[in-house]
Amino acid sequence: MKKSAASAIFALLAIACQGQLSPSGKPVVLHASRMLDVAGSKVVAPAEILVEGGRIIAIGSSVTRPAGAEWIDLGDLTLMPGLIDAHVHLFLHPGAEDLQTVEESVPERVLMAAEAAKQDLMAGFTAERDMGTEGAGCADVAVRNAINTGLIPGPRMRVSCNAIDILGGHEDAIGYNPAQKVLSNADYANSAEDLVKVIREQRKGGADFTKIYETGRDSISAGRFQTPYQYTGEQLAAAVREAERTGGDRGSGRGVAVHATGEPGTRFAVEAGVSSVDHAYVLSEATMKAMREKGIYAVPTFAISEYFAEHAKTPERVQSLKAEQELHAAEFKKQMAAGVPFAVGSDVGPFPHGTQAREMELMVQYGMKAPDVLRADLLNGAKLLGWSGKVGELKANYFADIIAVEGNPLDDIGALKRVRFVMKDGVIYRRP
Repeated sequence: MKKSAASAIFALLAIACQGQLSPSGKPVVLHASRMLDVAGSKVVAPAEILVEGGRIIAIGSSVTRPAGAEWIDLGDLTLMPGLIDAHVHLFLHPGAEDLQTVEESVPERVLMAAEAAKQDLMAGFTAERDMGTEGAGCADVAVRNAINTGLIPGPRMRVSCNAIDILGGHEDAIGYNPAQKVLSNADYANSAEDLVKVIREQRKGGADFTKIYETGRDSISAGRFQTPYQYTGEQLAAAVREAERTGGDRGSGRGVAVHATGEPGTRFAVEAGVSSVDHAYVLSEATMKAMREKGIYAVPTFAISEYFAEHAKTPERVQSLKAEQELHAAEFKKQMAAGVPFAVGSDVGPFPHGTQAREMELMVQYGMKAPDVLRADLLNGAKLLGWSGKVGELKANYFADIIAVEGNPLDDIGALKRVRFVMKDGVIYRRP
């Protein structure tokens, strides 16, 4: 899409979406009944936060109010850091994923991605990692940049351009008339050299990190989960080295994330030193041990599987997807027991944007305690995205990414679905 067309699209979006949400430039004091201490797994009551210049200046039961500061009383709400979703697809929406690339132009998908970003922000997600545009190339770079410059509302973003896949791999256009040459939703790389080349092209296009399909398609036969791997350990190690060459170590938010659901592909990825294993259905004991020792995050993505099961077209497909979810839930318990570190990612896009707090409800339902889910989302999510010390907690000098919810999420994780106030970078996007 030409820059002039993109500028015109985002100018219209800015007029339609921002309204009176621009920062006033004066200090703001937020007052509420409670405030979440994520690391300490407790609430402070009452709570006040002083915000100025897009940063948190002071927090506590009460703070000094500078002359001219705006006072916002949020009443019986809980102040907490903005939520983090480490696995989103801004360029997808409910419906046939494989046909969206075929039927919808990139400009149309950019418009929908901008609206998806707004919906996620209004639901309290102030930081996200976009795990592939599914065929829209580096169009997510334009969305990220438009958010960063204040042209459109949305979370602070880490973006990957397209995912990377082998010919005939998990996201390739399989099952169509070959003569039509339907394009893959991913960028092809069939060797270590190809991987390095594509990573360099994507980083030139503005990608923050790299997303690689390492396994798929999945199947369950006689109760046994199977999934073919796509890249060898040596090939993945070459990709990780290339990311590291440009500053993409695991704590930077600029490394390599893999779609990996089972063995041996997940083991290859962990040995190579990727930043996260997304989906992580079935892991061997050796892989879990290595993830714990290396600090490689598993990102379970339960919400997408639940949605697919609820909207499957045949009873057989419903049962198949429910069996897969049950297997994943059982393996999740094993991973917790093994000390695997977790971040939170929903895979939102194929299900409606702005509803992904359901992911954290499911993590609690499948055995993780609410305080641990909150730490996985906020503390580990900040580390995974490379913003540790900047987001994920309410502390002085952190970005003023603050939300307020009804209830106490330590007692009821469902409170995360009842967001009533949203601030990002000191700008208020939603008020009660």
